[in-house]
Amino acid sequence: MIKIAVASVFVEDQSKALAFYTEVLGFEKRQDIPLGDARWLTVASPAGPDGVELLLEPNGNPIAKTYQQGLFEAGIPATTFAVDDIHAEYARMAGLGVVFTAEPVEAGQVTSVVFDDTCGNLIGLHQVG
Repeated sequence: MIKIAVASVFVEDQSKALAFYTEVLGFEKRQDIPLGDARWLTVASPAGPDGVELLLEPNGNPIAKTYQQGLFEAGIPATTFAVDDIHAEYARMAGLGVVFTAEPVEAGQVTSVVFDDTCGNLIGLHQVG
C-alpha cells in the first residue's frame, strides 16, 4: 500500500516560512536537516502526529520560482488545508494579520477561503459540511 508521507510547497525563505507555518498556522516542526545552502525542513499538524508532513521547499530553482509565481498571479492556492471551523480560523488568523483574498465562501457542502502565506504562496482552507 502506498501512502502520502510528504507534500511540498515552494517558499522564498525557509526560516520565514517555518515561523509562519508554526507560529501562525500552529504546525509543528518535524524535520530540519541541513542540505548545503538549504534544509530538508518539514512541518505537520499536531492533530495528525503520524500524518503527512509539509516540506517547506526552497524555490531557488528557476522552474520552481516560475511555477510558484504563476500560481500566485493566477490566484490559485499552492495547497489546501482542512479545518473544523473555517469562520473561527478565519477570525483567528485575520487577528494575527494574515491577508486573505476574500471572506469565506460557501459552495455546496464546502466552505473555503484563500490567504497569502507571506512566503510566495496562496494557501486555501476548507471546511466540509
